[in-house]
Amino acid sequence: MLEDRYTSQAPSAQDTLDLFRGEWSSQVPVPGTCTGHAALFRDDRIAWLIEQDQSYRDKAALELGPLEAGHTYMLERSGYDVTAVEGNSRAFLKCLVVKELLGLKSHFLFGDINEHLKTSYPVGLCVASGVLYHQLDPIRTLQLIAAKAQRLFLWTHYYDPNLCTGALFSHPETPKAAPFPHTLYPRSYLQALEWDGFCGGPAPMANWLSRADLLRALDHAGFEVLATAFDHPTHQNGPCLALYAIRKNR
Repeated sequence: MLEDRYTSQAPSAQDTLDLFRGEWSSQVPVPGTCTGHAALFRDDRIAWLIEQDQSYRDKAALELGPLEAGHTYMLERSGYDVTAVEGNSRAFLKCLVVKELLGLKSHFLFGDINEHLKTSYPVGLCVASGVLYHQLDPIRTLQLIAAKAQRLFLWTHYYDPNLCTGALFSHPETPKAAPFPHTLYPRSYLQALEWDGFCGGPAPMANWLSRADLLRALDHAGFEVLATAFDHPTHQNGPCLALYAIRKNR
């Protein structure tokens, strides 16, 4: 209907944000507006990353899965030249809304992160927060990142048999054709798929790695982990940690 496509009101930030009413995860820092609740525009994890990465002059950053541009905003304000790739169409459009409202200069691309990594130019820093545990083949994603990035910030959930229980997880799988032995733990999204603001992966499920296999995968891909932080085994959505790594052959 036409009334769903047009507005009769003068332009306002809230009306613009309300194009995605009920779908925002982040608290977008536009004064006088109401969005989500997650503090992704003032995230301690990104502040930690910036501190770890401060000795490098190369400020070109590739961000995978920007969601609503909160981390993009923090990186840009700290001097990074950010290209962000988002595969969720509605999340991508929300990033464009944020870019306009906050005057960001960062460049947003709509597309699959793995396909982008296959053809993108090399980059100094790759920021992958909240994306690895949404992949069907997380090992392949790490290999693709390693082929293009000298430095990596990763925040991800991981599988722990004592903590990851219930209907979300199904029987583990051991891929036969793999660069090294590892186990995948399928996790279904179930009812989360019904939310308009769903921000998971492109399939109804994804494969998690154990902490040991995650660290083994990084080493096999050629990364040396320099620091870890935000290691929360009892996080409400599953065990998680952040890490900062560099390529060994830098």
